[in-house]
Amino acid sequence: MAASGLIMLAYLVAHVAGNLKVFFGPEEFNGYGHWLRVMGAPVLHHGWGLWIARIVLLTAVLAHAVSAYQLSRRDIKARPTRYAHKRKGSSYATRTMRWGGIILGLFIVWHVLDLTTGTVHPGGFEEGRPYQNVIDTFSTWYGNTIYIVAMLAVGLHVRHGFWSAAQTLGVGNARRERALRLAANLLALVLTAGFVAVPVGVMTGVVN
Repeated sequence: MAASGLIMLAYLVAHVAGNLKVFFGPEEFNGYGHWLRVMGAPVLHHGWGLWIARIVLLTAVLAHAVSAYQLSRRDIKARPTRYAHKRKGSSYATRTMRWGGIILGLFIVWHVLDLTTGTVHPGGFEEGRPYQNVIDTFSTWYGNTIYIVAMLAVGLHVRHGFWSAAQTLGVGNARRERALRLAANLLALVLTAGFVAVPVGVMTGVVN
């Protein structure tokens, strides 16, 4: 679960960096969208690099979901009776990891249908014009609501998941506890702010 989580975290960092190119205008953002389809050229055929990335990411998502289910079943089997009192020190993010994961799973489906296939995209979806497609999505109240709620869930998930992965992989210890928690908080804050900046930019007219 930790390994698949770190793969998805690396993707989120790259994804938010690419998303922020929208603030540099349509030429820059559409150019980035085109590059995603030709990355790896001339070694890779058109679109192969993007599909390889999609397959790796999908594998990580499925591995993460299966691992979460297996760990949940083990937890229930180990203690079928709940604790009478909640454990002290458990954060809101820790207690909502499961629901956060479900929210993000549903969001991924919606996000793909919106900005990749155009199936649920508001207005006319245009292949090869991601800048206009982004503006269309975030010009609707429901597009903004779904996206912002999901990005808040991302922040909570990353905040707890990063620290948890460090413990699982043996990186964390008592001496590094404070530094790891600070890194987790900063990473979650930067990712959330970076992702939310795009719909806010459209809503305020900065991106138009």
